[in-house]
Amino acid sequence: MKLGIITGHVVATRKDDNLIGAKLLIVQPVLPDRTPAGQPIIAVDTVGAGIGETILYAVGSVASRAAQYPNAPVDAAIVGIVDSIDCAKPGGV
Repeated sequence: MKLGIITGHVVATRKDDNLIGAKLLIVQPVLPDRTPAGQPIIAVDTVGAGIGETILYAVGSVASRAAQYPNAPVDAAIVGIVDSIDCAKPGGV
């Protein structure tokens, strides 16, 4: 799983039939300190996330299993909303 922040949503009136009803969100991958880490991606929301929330997302074949759309062409799925992040600073201090 990876960390990300929801930065927007995507509306697609024409899409694969298996994605009808799916909520598509723009995810900015981030490091634990919430600094950006790569290019934004589009992910299927499975947990009711909203703009500005820090989330956990899965990519690859596990993403399609997490989504409620098993036959849909999904390669990223939001699987959790983060309440807090606690991590040690580099160098153990």
